[in-house]
Amino acid sequence: MEEHIIILVIALVILSYGYISNFLARYDISGPMVFTGLGLLFSPLGLHFAELNIDANMVTVLVEIALVLVLFSDAALLDLGLLKQSWKIPARLLFIGLPITVVAGTIAGKIIFPDMPFLDLLLLALILTPTDAALGKAVVSDPIVPKTVRSTINVESGLNDGIIFPILITVVAAISAGINHEPQGNWMIYVAKQIVFGGLAGAAIGYLGARAQLLCLKKEWMVETYRNLVPIALAILAYYSAEVVSGNGFIAAFFAGLYAGNTSESVRDHIEDFAESEGELLVLISFFVFGFAFVPVTWDYISAPVIVYALLSLTVLRMLPVILCLLGSKLDFSTMSFIAWFGPRGIASILYALLVAHEFGSIQGYEQLFAVVTLTVLMSIFAHGFSAQPLANLYSKHIQKP
Repeated sequence: MEEHIIILVIALVILSYGYISNFLARYDISGPMVFTGLGLLFSPLGLHFAELNIDANMVTVLVEIALVLVLFSDAALLDLGLLKQSWKIPARLLFIGLPITVVAGTIAGKIIFPDMPFLDLLLLALILTPTDAALGKAVVSDPIVPKTVRSTINVESGLNDGIIFPILITVVAAISAGINHEPQGNWMIYVAKQIVFGGLAGAAIGYLGARAQLLCLKKEWMVETYRNLVPIALAILAYYSAEVVSGNGFIAAFFAGLYAGNTSESVRDHIEDFAESEGELLVLISFFVFGFAFVPVTWDYISAPVIVYALLSLTVLRMLPVILCLLGSKLDFSTMSFIAWFGPRGIASILYALLVAHEFGSIQGYEQLFAVVTLTVLMSIFAHGFSAQPLANLYSKHIQKP
């Protein structure tokens, strides 16, 4: 019964936010801030309107669908042709800055949480490495910020979750194998099959699905209304196709998006329309679930070390690797600092954390790890949300100086 009440509350939240979303935007109040805040308000930490377990079927299904669509959309909206022309800065961020961030996060974790096992520390660093450009929407949408900077932040956000995910499932498999005392070879073979078969299945679905859509558009067989519904069907089809061949459905969704979005400009446009409407709605509901279900479960485990790590994760552990990897790129220090700050932790970290909690069955034994994720994301939602437009304005004035 409580799940029906929660669905009703979510519907009311969506309706209320929809009415005043433009008004709130004037005060730099974003959708993720509103949905997370209202989730907290109705949660046991607030009005205690109802309770929702993070391992409930409703949460599991929502998380899986949301992650499938996020990975699919992020990959699809990457213009590989454009990326080939200006790949150097994103490549530095993804192939130098990202590994340094993971290593730095793991080392910092060992210092702050000396009793936490190495694999748990690595898992924590991986969950908190992907960025979510949507939390600083003004930075990636406002033309006062140079196009190259906006594109760089978008590309990093779109690709880092897809790069991190195979490593994440490898670490989760290793931890699970240790818990269940499985032979090392078993989980390594399992992970290899997940990645390879998942990638192949996704690429096939994405390519064939996009080609079929182009053919149908050319022959005028498709009704306009259904063009934006194709992405969700392709993403879900890729997910389940991979599962059938023992691949990972989430990796399949990412590769399906990568192929579908780069098959034609028309297909990418429809995916973008979908991501900005139906996709964004599901993401906002995930932020509500984060505030409503995930934060209350981990709140009691927030301690001084957790706060220290969360603050470091949003500042030094993110910004220093980015600045280091951009040295020698001909960018000035203000641009490097601007890109370094706008690495918000949001939907990918939330969905990864919920997925890991589901894989482990609960957060028991990993309370500190999930408390760090909770606090880091919570702080990021508001810190990056409020700072996006003011810092974009400040940065644009700086670069316009003679």
